[in-house]
Parts: sequence; structure tokens; C-alpha cells
Amino acid sequence: MEELIIRKYQKEDRDSVRKISWETAFMGQSAEIFCHEEEIFASFLTEYFTDYEPESCFIAQVKGKVVGYIIGAKDAKVLEKTFTEKILPKLLKKVFFGKVLLKPKNLHFLFQLLISSLRGEVFAPSFYKQYPATLHINLLKEWRGNGAGSRLILAYLDYLKQLKVPGVCLATMSDKGGLFFEKQGFKLLHKGQRSYFYHILHKKIPVYIYGKLL
Repeated sequence: MEELIIRKYQKEDRDSVRKISWETAFMGQSAEIFCHEEEIFASFLTEYFTDYEPESCFIAQVKGKVVGYIIGAKDAKVLEKTFTEKILPKLLKKVFFGKVLLKPKNLHFLFQLLISSLRGEVFAPSFYKQYPATLHINLLKEWRGNGAGSRLILAYLDYLKQLKVPGVCLATMSDKGGLFFEKQGFKLLHKGQRSYFYHILHKKIPVYIYGKLL
């Protein structure tokens, strides 16, 4: 197996991170299943981390190719404030003044997301007092299950410990992902359900929130 390197994020990695976020956004599969707007969706998922807190991001690399990442925030409240005030307005402008709503797949997903929100499904308890940091981790399919994810988690947790951050939490919609985080020492804090992919999966999907004290 080729040598896997875990290193800090560099600005040259931005496009690779965005591409992987798109290719893995639907429970490890491409977001193309439910959306046609790669640029906007990748910005939604990654822009805060790569553009506002790059020092909290780590890269998995093989032979010069980025095969995965962990993007994080030391303080999720700062993330939410920055996203709401600086990133979201730009994305909404692109949605409403571009051609996003003219594409049926996009419109259908946004409608399902609205319905899910009205049902209260997208809201979850806040655990940021004990677990102020957060993270998102993604790997290309061929690099899952070989230890790359564990090494990314370890690098990020060591980084948070050096900064004396007391805890970190995250959300996952995958049962397999939940088992992975449990193996890394995370504990389940909350379980909910979402219905905005019902038109694709014909079932509600679970959402798990995990946390780990450092």
C-alpha cells in the first residue's frame, strides 16, 4: 500500500477538499444524487473551514494526491456566527439570483429540506458548552477502512489538546460512521431523524451526535 501522509491543510488543498466534500456528501456518495450545484454545495460544506479557520484542518495524502481530510472549528459558536453573517448571505444570493431554482432536482431537495425544517427535524440540542469544537471528516471511497480516518482523528484531537480545548462533538447520518467514532472514544449524545432524503431512500435517516471530552 502506498505511504499515507497526514499533514496540516495548505491553501493549495482547497479545490481538492471541495471536490471530496461533493463526492462524499450523500452518506459517502456523491451529492449529485440530490443536487446539481457543486460550487454552492461545496461552499456550504467547507468554506468556513478552508477560508476562515484553515489552521484547524488536516489532510490525508498519498503520492501527492489528497485522498481525505478533517476540517474543524475550535469554537462552533464562532463557526455559526461567521457562517450566518458572511457565508450564508452570499450563498442565498447565488441560489435566488442564479439558475439554481430552475433545476428540478435542486428545487425538490430544497422543498424537502424546508418540510424537514418545519417538522423540527433539523434542530438538535446544543452540546457546545462541554464540547465547543466540531469536525467533519471525509475520505475517498478507496481509502476508507485502512486507518486513514483514525489517523486524521488523532491528529485533530492532538491539535485540540495542545490548545486546551475541553471537548469536541460532531454529527453523522451513518450507522457505520457512528461505530467508527465510538472506536475513537466518542460517546453518543443524541439521536434524531431526518426526512429530507425520503424521496431518494424511501425512509427516514438517523442522525447521531457524538462527543468526546479531551
